[in-house]
Amino acid sequence: MKSLNEVYSSPSSRRRYEVWFLRLGLADGSGAWWFRYLLTNLGRDGCSGDVRGHAVQVWATWFPQNGKPQTFIQGFNSTSLDLSARGQNPFHLRIGDNQISQSACRGALQVDGHAISWDLQYRSTFRVTLSNKGWIGFSQTPHSNARFSGKITLDDHSFEGNPLGFGIQGHNCGYRHRNAWTWAHAYFPRGDGSSSTLEALVYEMPLGLQFRRAVLWHDGQRYSFRKLQQIQKNRHDFIWAFDCPGRDGLLLEARFNGAPSSTHRLAYLKTDCSGTFDVLNNSLASAVVTLHGRGGGSETLETVNGAVLEMVG
Repeated sequence: MKSLNEVYSSPSSRRRYEVWFLRLGLADGSGAWWFRYLLTNLGRDGCSGDVRGHAVQVWATWFPQNGKPQTFIQGFNSTSLDLSARGQNPFHLRIGDNQISQSACRGALQVDGHAISWDLQYRSTFRVTLSNKGWIGFSQTPHSNARFSGKITLDDHSFEGNPLGFGIQGHNCGYRHRNAWTWAHAYFPRGDGSSSTLEALVYEMPLGLQFRRAVLWHDGQRYSFRKLQQIQKNRHDFIWAFDCPGRDGLLLEARFNGAPSSTHRLAYLKTDCSGTFDVLNNSLASAVVTLHGRGGGSETLETVNGAVLEMVG
């Protein structure tokens, strides 16, 4: 079976980004972690002259439950990159003491006097491709209902467990980033030990068009919605609410809420090396999803901090 993590970018790509990322909310509720393994413009060794212009970068962001998010970024030259071939399965990316593969990752960063390390394993039962525009770009989710185990260390503070946390492992790629997008993912644990997830993506397209899609994984069944109707989007309070009508009277109602105090502003580098743009991310967001059935019944899924909400533009 094809892996949704397989490398797409060519080593000769002069303008292209490709990123593998993880978001995990800790099982003890103390916070969430966001990790990124980023490739940018491999064929020209990144963007020279920019502090964030390294061709290979590893990011770690800590979202504490009662504190301000912190991001740690370390850059590397592409000469030390060990990357699997395009389309090769199993996939791997290795740079220094940092590595990600199909179901595990590790890292070791020394940034601004802080030491961050992690050694994680993850598994899931659902994967999905949200958007695939070929060479232009894609958004794939190899692990949508990921269960994480292992250890994370930030200076003298350690997080360890099995399970350690829950969330998502994703894989995105493109010639450039979109000028505007809103993306969200929520993990809902179930009483029987299973889980449900919802992932939604909206982004701008040429000629004033928009890509809109939401995918719900619930009770072992996939529900795909392309008619996403935005009800509310508030960057200040960091709220996104939308409805998704489906077939035969099925209706999904979703509301994501990220508290401004835990919303993090990150600078992403443009692939044409002309500068940066801001990405707002809250990996400690709450979510409420109500699925109205065809027969008139309804079911509500809710998580206090098991969601991530991201906005650009």
